[in-house]
Amino acid sequence: MKKLWLIFFFIPILLVKAQFLKPEDIISGPMLGQVELRTASVWLEVSPEVRSVALIYWKEGHPETLRQRNYEGQLGREFNPVRIDIGGLDINTRYEYQFIINQVKSSATGYLLTKDLWQWRKAAPDFSFLTGSCAYFNEPIYDRPGKPYGGDSVIFEAMARDSAAFTLWLGDNWYTREVDLQSKWGLWYRASRDRAQPVLKNLLKAMPQYAIWDDHDFGPDNSGTSYGLNDVSREIFLKYWGNPFYGEDQKGIYSQISYSDVDLFLTDDRYFRSADELEDSVNGNPNPEKHFFGANQLTWLEDALVQSLATFKIIVVGSQALNPLSTDEGLYNYSFEYHKLMDFLNRSKIKGVLFLTGDRHHSEIVKTARLGNYDLYDITVSPFTSGVAKVRGDEINNPARVPGSLVEQRNYARLSVRGKKNEREFLVQFNGQDGKPLYNWSISEQQLTR
Repeated sequence: MKKLWLIFFFIPILLVKAQFLKPEDIISGPMLGQVELRTASVWLEVSPEVRSVALIYWKEGHPETLRQRNYEGQLGREFNPVRIDIGGLDINTRYEYQFIINQVKSSATGYLLTKDLWQWRKAAPDFSFLTGSCAYFNEPIYDRPGKPYGGDSVIFEAMARDSAAFTLWLGDNWYTREVDLQSKWGLWYRASRDRAQPVLKNLLKAMPQYAIWDDHDFGPDNSGTSYGLNDVSREIFLKYWGNPFYGEDQKGIYSQISYSDVDLFLTDDRYFRSADELEDSVNGNPNPEKHFFGANQLTWLEDALVQSLATFKIIVVGSQALNPLSTDEGLYNYSFEYHKLMDFLNRSKIKGVLFLTGDRHHSEIVKTARLGNYDLYDITVSPFTSGVAKVRGDEINNPARVPGSLVEQRNYARLSVRGKKNEREFLVQFNGQDGKPLYNWSISEQQLTR
């Protein structure tokens, strides 16, 4: 009887203690999404045990301005990405924030700085942003045998220290594996697992994060519109990023962001894309049935470019756009839409256009000369951590490449805009894993006019 009494005495104590032996409530984050003049979004992922999430925020140094926004979405699922949007902020103001999880203040804290209202008041601000593509995080049990494909992820720590306005991810932001591709659960698992890598934590909260996708974070290698889980991939992309909008009619993920006098058109090179192997010409003419962007997205892009008043208009694509010698995927190899876009740019006299791309596992700048118009440039930045692919064959001496621009090691780019009105300059700096410069190039707005 004495032993039985002791068992009943200790059971409540063990149960109370067991409440504290639960998994960490925060899976990943916090991450800053879109931050504008008076609005912002903040993201994190929580465990299935979490029942409530809220965000408190206040002007730095002024705790009396504290406000709270509760998350009203569903929780308790296996994967629980949470995005909270806040409004009514003051322009050009630094705010502190903290997540409240299960009504308890959490370790998920950070800062955000709203944009300044410069239009009609002052010169366009100088600024920089970071960009790159191809982030592979090893998971040996599911990776291919042999040498690990992913390299040292220290590059993300270097980026976190490299103060900038935002980071733009150019696709292959995580890599699906064979075990992921045939199930909804697998696709959700890959996004959640790779986002939770500790090395990303400082970068994700240091500045707003925007993204496009490419094949590996969309589906299988070289995949496109025929991938049966494309809508699942789209849903996951919406849940794990903080872009302003995603496509039209619940299709695609194309979007647009603006900062100072720069517009960035974030295109979708997967959701509407025909198979690479589909014949590119029919009876000697470009095949109109072979799509890269798709008709609706291409119309959106053309309209957005015409309406843009930005000094620099950057068309952001997961695959290279202008490389005539690439045997890999790229817009140039989809000749109908390539020529349609080039004809539009010429006909509409669009100034200030640059292309920004990823995918190739090396960085370079490719130039396309145009008769009677300014040269176009494609700035390719790759890879963050995945394997490096050195150029081969005819590409080794590619005459379209800007001399000296080829970087065949893991890197990211710091892109900057500076200068007086009508004398603005766009600067490109490829940086190594340690953040040290590898190559510099620049172009003026005058060079991007007819």
